[in-house]
Amino acid sequence: MSKERARRRAAREAESARKRVLRERALARRARRRALIRRMVPTVRRGRTGRLPRYSRRERATIVVLTLAAIALIWSLVPDLALRVVLIVLLLLVLPVIVVVALDRRS
Repeated sequence: MSKERARRRAAREAESARKRVLRERALARRARRRALIRRMVPTVRRGRTGRLPRYSRRERATIVVLTLAAIALIWSLVPDLALRVVLIVLLLLVLPVIVVVALDRRS
C-alpha cells in the first residue's frame, strides 16, 4: 500500500515539475517577447518636452483668449486694413516675449 502511494506521489511530483518547467518556459518566452517589443517601440516622453507643456492648460487657454481678444480689438478699433494687418503681425511676433515676461517662473 505504501509503495503504491509513493509511486502515485512520485507521479504527481513529476507531473507538477513538468508543469512548472512548462510554466517557467512560457514566462521566459513572454519576458523575451516583451523585452523585444520594448526595444522596438519608441518611448513616449512624458512631461516637459517642448515649449508648450511649460505652461498649464489654463495658462495656455488664457494666452489664446487674450490674444484673440486683442486681435478683435485691433480689428474693431483700427479703420485702415493695412494698419490692422501690421498690428496683428506685430502682436503675434511680440506675443512670446509678453508671455515670458508675464508668466516666467524663474523670478
